Amino acid sequence: MDKLLTVSMSPHVHDRDNTSRLMYGVVIALLPAWAASVWFFGWEALYVPLLSVFFAVLFEYLIARYLLKRTPSVRDGSAVVTGLLLAFTLPVSIPLWMLAVGVLVAIGVGKMSFGGLGTNPFNPALVGRVFLFISFPVQMTSWPLPKGFATADAVTGATPLGILKEGLRQGEPLSRMADQMPPNLDMFMGHMPGSLGEVAAVALLLGFLYLLWKKIITWHIPVTIFVTVFLFSGLLWLIDPAHNATPWFHLLSGGLMLGAIFMATDYVTSPMTHRGMVWYGIGIGLLTVIIRRWGAYPEGVQFAILIMNAFVPLINLYVKPKRFGEVKKNG
Repeated sequence: MDKLLTVSMSPHVHDRDNTSRLMYGVVIALLPAWAASVWFFGWEALYVPLLSVFFAVLFEYLIARYLLKRTPSVRDGSAVVTGLLLAFTLPVSIPLWMLAVGVLVAIGVGKMSFGGLGTNPFNPALVGRVFLFISFPVQMTSWPLPKGFATADAVTGATPLGILKEGLRQGEPLSRMADQMPPNLDMFMGHMPGSLGEVAAVALLLGFLYLLWKKIITWHIPVTIFVTVFLFSGLLWLIDPAHNATPWFHLLSGGLMLGAIFMATDYVTSPMTHRGMVWYGIGIGLLTVIIRRWGAYPEGVQFAILIMNAFVPLINLYVKPKRFGEVKKNG
């Protein structure tokens, strides 16, 4: 009879999924967008992410092995995902030494300084991206033109969000900027200046469907962000269409798709419950539009995600489910 009962520590339900499977699932989901960026920008879009991954794995190994004095865990794939996501937020023409610095900040400051995977409060790739953006604004806003855009006189250009921000800063109505803006179909397919992760919304959505199919993420955060951005920007557009872009423009431009699907859904830095994910997504969507419309920078999703990362502990506390058998106390 004694052998019929086994006492052990949790977890008591096991699954085939582990950190490596989840992380490399994200890598697979990024492949369509990666292929699209190579098509639009050429071979630089292939080796820049590869170098970013190399730096991420190298720095994580060195920091874990020689600074933290523990066994490196680079095989879990988290460093690979961080390197890829950071590369997807950068211009393909970024100097390689600058790429290495950004990866070092992402891994060393954004991740390993807090103890490594599972303990970082902020998305490491966005930490590296924001550091580079603040430190090297010229290089970080020089966007190579995709094939078909580049001419003998211009090989770089402004992103659609950059054109919008500059025009509004000078008091121009949207009607005067219309000839500079790519049509919605071009933005959907990715034929516009921008980072690797800004092009080809259709490819990013394919990755989103793959993540849902493999149950790596749920729909709550991305869909909530998309709906919030669409409704809030749509309301502003209805109030003042001369100075506010359409909701479709906000959905298809910038890094919204990449941020909502691949960064805001990071397990470590997002809420634990579905209800919390909805509140988290609403906050990101509202902040993104607010920063885009009234902030100093054209893009807002990166800052919105980092700000909401800081609120995740409060969201988890607010939406914490009641424990089984718990009796609510009055007074």
